[in-house]
Amino acid sequence: MTLVLVSAVALVDADGRVLLSQRPEGKSMAGLWEFPGGKVEPGETPEVALIRELQEELGISTWDSCLAPLSFASHNYDSFHLLMPLFVCRKWQGIPSPREGQTLAWALPKQLGDYAMPPADLPLLPALRELL
Repeated sequence: MTLVLVSAVALVDADGRVLLSQRPEGKSMAGLWEFPGGKVEPGETPEVALIRELQEELGISTWDSCLAPLSFASHNYDSFHLLMPLFVCRKWQGIPSPREGQTLAWALPKQLGDYAMPPADLPLLPALRELL
């Protein structure tokens, strides 16, 4: 089974809300809500991949020093195994805006369970609720 390494982030605003991104039509798991991020490319660290993905997906910039590791997901899908470190970020430059056709939503930690999410994301929610 192929191992896929994806880096994700819980962007937390001044009000303690977390940014979620809805997968657009045409992508696998379309309509589900997830934490921003993406695949770690060869030669990248999870942090470098996340900084790149945040620029591409949301038009914001952050720094390695602003990414705090929180938890990780390890989940078997039908055709691959996903390993996904989740970071928390409270400091970035710019205003997150959808650049890839996705819908964005800010949610309080207690509301995260109200959003339909991929199976790999669900085990990450308790760690976020405890932190925030």
